[in-house]
Amino acid sequence: MKKTLTAVLLSLTLAAPVMAKEIAGVKYPDTATVAGKELKLNGVGLRKKAIFKVYTLGLYVENPTQDATALLNADEVKRVRMFMKRDLKKEQITEAIENGFKKSAGANMPKLQARLDTFKNAIPAEVKEGQELNLTYVPGKGTTVQVTGGQSIDVEGKDFADALFSVWLGKDPVDSGLKDGILGKED
Repeated sequence: MKKTLTAVLLSLTLAAPVMAKEIAGVKYPDTATVAGKELKLNGVGLRKKAIFKVYTLGLYVENPTQDATALLNADEVKRVRMFMKRDLKKEQITEAIENGFKKSAGANMPKLQARLDTFKNAIPAEVKEGQELNLTYVPGKGTTVQVTGGQSIDVEGKDFADALFSVWLGKDPVDSGLKDGILGKED
């Protein structure tokens, strides 16, 4: 009887759907389909500045890993899904991303500047609390920048995507706790 009960409980546990991750009240599904590929949620994190919750972030990749370098080097589809926890002006978003971008791009910055400017121009004048910003890299196409309810633009090049994703995954990330979260190192 005990073995049967254990077997039934085990089968129910294995058959149960995996629940989406939630952080700061935002749910992130376990998968996302992009360019015909099923991406898996690598991890989620919360960006804070002082005492303010700024945004949550979910990282979706083809092959989840806790190795940031492997994620950056992989020429595979990946997506950052940001959910705004407060209203932000364009300047606040673009300045923060540009600062992180410059840190990660290093000597490549002059080559990337025009594409960074294109990226910055795609950000609306204000991103409201509750809106999403999706940054999706597809090999051979580049990085698509899309704000819910706003325009969508593409920025070419893996080098651009690497510098952009390094804002969160690089050696000097915008927030080390956020980096640990999206690498799946914090639960």
